[in-house]
Amino acid sequence: MTPANVAPPLLDVEGVTIRYATQDRLVTATRRVNFQVRRSERLVVLGPSGCGKSTLLKAAGGYIKPFEGRILLDGREVARPGPDRVMVFQEFDQLLPWKTVTENVTFALTNSGRFSRAEAGEQARRFIAKVGLAGFADAYPHTLSGGMKQRVAIARCLAMNPEIILMDEPFASLDELTRQRMQEELLALWAEARFTMIFVTHSIDEAITLGTRIVLLSPHPGQVKAELDVAENLAREDAAAFRHLRERIHGILFKDVTDYAI
Repeated sequence: MTPANVAPPLLDVEGVTIRYATQDRLVTATRRVNFQVRRSERLVVLGPSGCGKSTLLKAAGGYIKPFEGRILLDGREVARPGPDRVMVFQEFDQLLPWKTVTENVTFALTNSGRFSRAEAGEQARRFIAKVGLAGFADAYPHTLSGGMKQRVAIARCLAMNPEIILMDEPFASLDELTRQRMQEELLALWAEARFTMIFVTHSIDEAITLGTRIVLLSPHPGQVKAELDVAENLAREDAAAFRHLRERIHGILFKDVTDYAI
């Protein structure tokens, strides 16, 4: 129960076990996962490949039904996808290739049923400018770099004004310099809009850079091993503290584990 003087969580993951069937067996992706996300929080789910973190994110988006447990958004059980939860994926092919940058963002807004065509156009232009792509508003996806495509996807998410943004390793396929620039841009956007975010990654450095709190998942099946708070701007302002937290996370994740890599 949430104390009277503490705001209730925006998202509450309660004892979530997720299973799915392959051709020859039943796979348990996560086992009895519990955590909460508060408004304006940047929560990072960190763990090795195959620990179920992306599957958990899709369940929060309403695309997968838990085998056990439940996920609550504002106290209501998540049962299906909705415009209050918007996802950004790792792949760059999230955009409609026959539509311009503006048309891609506008289409998502009008399709949600929450915006008129005029409102959608204005909102699209505003957020395209916020991610630094005003000069590419009429460009088609095939003319954009990977980082630019991800900026369009982020602009589309922010323009929807969702309750929560779900980001599934959106920078993993970018080169290191572009990835760092995208991290900085995401933090700058968050500082302005204070949106709520769950960000999935298998990079310890990225988790510390982007998260205000980190949930550590064990190898398959994913279970919560620890939750750690991260000091604001730790990655930028205190190199020694950053290294210490990275070593602590590494120790937790690799405790009693000898055969996987992050």
